[in-house]
Amino acid sequence: MPDFDMLVIGSGPGGQKAAIAAAKLGRRVAVVDHPDMVGGVSLHTGTIPSKTLREAVLYLTGLTQRDLYGQSYRLKEDITVADLTARTRHVVGREIDVIRSQLSRNQVSLFSGSGRFTDPHTVCVREASGNERLLSAEHIVIATGTRPARPESVEFDDRTIMDSDNVLALERVPRSMVIVGAGVIGMEYASMFAALGSKVTVVEKRPGMLDFCDVEVIESLKYHLRDLAVTFRFGETVAAVERHPKGTLTVLESGKKIPADTVMYSAGRQGLTEGLDLGTAGLTADARGRIAVDGHYRTAVPHIYAVGDVIGFPALAATSMEQGRMAAYHACGEPVHGMFDLQPIGIYTIPEISFIGRTEDQLTEDRVPFEVGVSRYRELARGQIIGDSHGMLKLLVSPQDRTLLGVHCFGTGATELIHIGQSVMGCGGTVDYLVDAVFNYPTLAESYKVAALDATNKIRQIDRLGD
Repeated sequence: MPDFDMLVIGSGPGGQKAAIAAAKLGRRVAVVDHPDMVGGVSLHTGTIPSKTLREAVLYLTGLTQRDLYGQSYRLKEDITVADLTARTRHVVGREIDVIRSQLSRNQVSLFSGSGRFTDPHTVCVREASGNERLLSAEHIVIATGTRPARPESVEFDDRTIMDSDNVLALERVPRSMVIVGAGVIGMEYASMFAALGSKVTVVEKRPGMLDFCDVEVIESLKYHLRDLAVTFRFGETVAAVERHPKGTLTVLESGKKIPADTVMYSAGRQGLTEGLDLGTAGLTADARGRIAVDGHYRTAVPHIYAVGDVIGFPALAATSMEQGRMAAYHACGEPVHGMFDLQPIGIYTIPEISFIGRTEDQLTEDRVPFEVGVSRYRELARGQIIGDSHGMLKLLVSPQDRTLLGVHCFGTGATELIHIGQSVMGCGGTVDYLVDAVFNYPTLAESYKVAALDATNKIRQIDRLGD
């Protein structure tokens, strides 16, 4: 008789949801995680602190109010790291309490320590005191997450040359900063520090950034960041980063030299699997520390599941939660629907980006005809009220069956607004639903009606020519 029906290694979004889902189904469940990491990387150094930091930046800089009150408007003149982290500490502390309470309420046992396999059904938990205890389980879920990847050629000191985890521990707001990597994390931090007044240079070896997004949206983001004095170096590779008493010098392979107070590397993520002794459970991980799974999130050993960032793409807190729930249901023999193919992507740059479905380029490549409907925040009363004159919503509509093929949003509340489009697409609705629906006024959600009318007017023009 094993100690538990399910044992979850890791208490991030995927691990939490797996544990609670199994507990709700009446199973005996335990979670293992480091004592200072309840809530996982997502809560301590990833999603929650970075998004909280963004809110603090927006509030203290008054950036979003400058269209209304002038370019010199600022809520606080000399913003310190303490100002920024006070909000982060508050939110993280509250969230830890929420997670502990949820686990306790659902009678999930929480073991503090690091876990490693001793055989396919047993995990050894090493506590901070050095004591070890063995826990056996019928099913095991690996939800250990990731850490920032660190190139071996770079000498990180976590103060002047750092990764995205260390940014939250900066002693002061840097006057200048080099960010290596123009992925999601790199661009989120680039926009935050640019808003704080840091002179930011982004170095990216690819010819562009966020190439999975709508081209028009990315052009808008680049324009905004350049307006905040961000410099982009695309198609460039870092040859070396030198540390000097007065800062850093980033040397590019092209010969350019960029002085800055700090350098932040955003070079992808590495799965946290090295300490698990996967081999003793009959498992392996790839060079990036990721574990392969099937459609039910089972590993090569059928009673062991893996969810979240440790299995790779899409590596989002939102998808990790759903993977955890689905893995738990499958392990418990509970019927479960597969995850929808349609998943929203949210990027918390300043301004926000969010989209669902295909882009114009993808539709063109697939030879799928589409019409575009656009709504600009500056034409909405709510856009004027909140002072966002740059935001926009774009609908990509099939002229044949009038379904939505993609929704792309840029601006205030984009990550919230996208869910209206998600609901319409997920339920097989058409653009006509948005045309006929009544939206509260004044709202940003009204942008759906404006964009829908724009698209249907264009389709009507084409249809009339054919009459």
